[in-house]
Amino acid sequence: MPRPLIGVTTQTLQAIDGIPEGLPHSVVMNQRYYHAVASAGGAPVLVPLLDDLETLRAIYERMDGILIPGGVDVDPEAFGEKPHERLGRIDPARDRVEIQLVKWAVEDDKPLLGLCRGLQVINVALGGTLYQDLETEYPNGIKHDYFPTYGYSRDHLAHDVAVEAGSRMRHALVDAAVPVNSMHHQGIKALASRLSPSAVAPDGLIEAAESTSESYIVGVQWHPEVFELSDPSSGVLFTDFVQAAARG
Repeated sequence: MPRPLIGVTTQTLQAIDGIPEGLPHSVVMNQRYYHAVASAGGAPVLVPLLDDLETLRAIYERMDGILIPGGVDVDPEAFGEKPHERLGRIDPARDRVEIQLVKWAVEDDKPLLGLCRGLQVINVALGGTLYQDLETEYPNGIKHDYFPTYGYSRDHLAHDVAVEAGSRMRHALVDAAVPVNSMHHQGIKALASRLSPSAVAPDGLIEAAESTSESYIVGVQWHPEVFELSDPSSGVLFTDFVQAAARG
């Protein structure tokens, strides 16, 4: 059977810290995401950040599933808030494209997987809100920002998450508690009504969510693509998504 086409969204190069001025306007994405899709049996297709909705829709309609990867902060204007003083770099073009793709995917019952920022985008697109900075807005929380720029490796296991019994997440991860990496300073505040929490951190922060219906909508706050080759359960997460896309 043909491999299902998985649209993987991209990020504006200039939205990343440390990129010098004067470079051509470009879009980029960490190759680990599309390697994970390919290893799970899908054919990844990088989706450009287009203002042209007709062309974006044409790309979307050819996809069997949509993956929203990690990246910079979500613009708080997308959920009706003013920017916090500790808001990081944002990418409005990416926000517009990803929120639109999520809305189309939900309307069409097209499988949808969100990783780190991707979980946050799905939540916002469906009407939820975010903490813009966990350290100041969720003061009793544990540390979540184990960024490589702070000296941590991307595979640093920061804390456990408790996984909800009977959830898609439990099917993939198997165990009731699993260690995860953690590279975020935003997080879910109000969960969208169409989503149900499927994993939480020790401080109660939602670390994974999925559709309340039979639709395949799954998002996790950590980065399973880092472990996809070494951890079988991370591989199952991608395989489940790709198989859902193959079923149509």
